[in-house]
Amino acid sequence: MALKSIIYKAELNISDMDRGYYADHNLTIARHPSETDERMMVRVLAFAIHAAERLEFGKGISDTEEPDLWEKDYTDAIQTWIEVGQPDDRRLLKACGRSDKVYVYSYASASDVWWKQMNSRLDRAKNLCVRNIPSEQSQALEKLAQRTMQLQCTIQDGQIWLSAGEISVQIDVETLKDFS
Repeated sequence: MALKSIIYKAELNISDMDRGYYADHNLTIARHPSETDERMMVRVLAFAIHAAERLEFGKGISDTEEPDLWEKDYTDAIQTWIEVGQPDDRRLLKACGRSDKVYVYSYASASDVWWKQMNSRLDRAKNLCVRNIPSEQSQALEKLAQRTMQLQCTIQDGQIWLSAGEISVQIDVETLKDFS
């Protein structure tokens, strides 16, 4: 019998002063059995950074045709495609052909090795932005994971704080490749 996803609920309050975006989101997050809390919380962070009315979680790990997060317009065209982790170059180039903007949020200690291999392969992807979250910060995010969460995300001057109760994590996202 196949293992089922674990369902997490999050009340996410976002104050993004850089974009002038202030909203509350009630999220239902399906964590695939093979997904770690760390990866799931990086997905939540990516949601907070790109929060918009039509942004939603995709099937990600459990479906190769969908990203971890995406935003579609009213015609069902993909505006934003967001991957978490270290996807291969074929997947990312395909995503670049299907959407206006593609973001990758890499994390963990192997990110540097992955990016050294991918950098030259992805150079021609003009609508791709690759960002890295230092492993000590992604691991700190993991401590925020609870089956029911109340999260606060504040973004100001490029600095990001994600907190739950007394625990607060500052995230310094490093841009490895920006749109060109």
